[in-house]
Amino acid sequence: MATRPELIDDLLGEVLLRLPPDEPEHLFRAAIVCKSWLRIVCDPAFRRRYRAFHGAPPLLGLLHLLQVLQGSPAHRFASTTSMPDFPYPGSDGEGEHPTPLDCRHGRVLYHLVQGDSLVLVVSDPVTGDRRVLPAPGVDWFIWTAAVFCAADGCRHLDCQGGPFRVAFLGTGNDDRVVKANVYSSVTGAWSAPVCLDDGCEGYAQLKRDDIAKNFYHLPYVMPRRVAVIGDAVYFTLRSVDKIVKYNLPNKCFSMISQPPHDLAPMALMVMEDSSLGFACINNSSLCLWSRKVDPEAAAEWVQCRVIELKKIIPDVDLDWEPFVVGSAEGVGVIFISTDAGLFATELKSGRVRKVDEPGEYFSVLPYMSFYTPGIDRGRLLALAKTH
Repeated sequence: MATRPELIDDLLGEVLLRLPPDEPEHLFRAAIVCKSWLRIVCDPAFRRRYRAFHGAPPLLGLLHLLQVLQGSPAHRFASTTSMPDFPYPGSDGEGEHPTPLDCRHGRVLYHLVQGDSLVLVVSDPVTGDRRVLPAPGVDWFIWTAAVFCAADGCRHLDCQGGPFRVAFLGTGNDDRVVKANVYSSVTGAWSAPVCLDDGCEGYAQLKRDDIAKNFYHLPYVMPRRVAVIGDAVYFTLRSVDKIVKYNLPNKCFSMISQPPHDLAPMALMVMEDSSLGFACINNSSLCLWSRKVDPEAAAEWVQCRVIELKKIIPDVDLDWEPFVVGSAEGVGVIFISTDAGLFATELKSGRVRKVDEPGEYFSVLPYMSFYTPGIDRGRLLALAKTH
């Protein structure tokens, strides 16, 4: 008895479902084997199953942000897969000095210099979608920003085309006041700015301590990638790494108790249990901390892991002072800048791989998304006709 074609398609779909998402080339090659394989792979139902089966989107590549005095970063997207690099943001001549600010939920946030103005742009490198935002409308001297999905209950497996928000966090040029406001793609507008002031518990003491040391250090937002957990955005203030939480629904700031260390810089991150965490280098070791919140007790920082760098990166020169420059949530990857290059450390497997050459890394921006056929269906159909 001949096997029914739909049964063959179902079995083939189960096989293709297990191709690893961190090597999109496999799925693209499967799509051009023949028209029936192309039909299966490009079916929206298959793509939904593929994302659900694999969970967290894979890491496809890296952008990075430099400190203000280091100039503009190299204009390239460093791919971490066998797929070709995506176009660098702003590389189509729309403006000068495109600078990436954040990558999250399949989107890239960057700003462009157009004349005397800074323009914020949100783009999806996979689909080519692009949104130019109005100016935040606040005075700023040094700042950071985050882009994230705004869909209720989203698992962030397929945020393409959905609503998003952008949080802008900066210190004013004239008043030295930290401000925040949020852009909504639904309304197309920014919220009214909120200021970090003496009404925030712990901030008044922070001001007094800083003024006693050096007034000019008070209190600058660190231009590094922030952590987004639920309805809260976490960022740090200047080199002492004071952590501040901005609550999106309530539009208010709060200070987070200090981690039990005095090392800088530290990279904020989202831990596997969705708690706030950070990573830093201490005496040649990679140290991971997590903030545990107990409803019946005060929140506390717990050191959850210590990894000796010499064991995972044998060629690293510890006299060069390697440091953590970022992380990729959902896949448990920490990025460490060393004299030998930029390394990605996978926490679960212990695997370490070099992902870029030595450079002036300050804040690595991981681009994570499912890159599946269907986006380029026209091109794939043309390829399939030749097979």
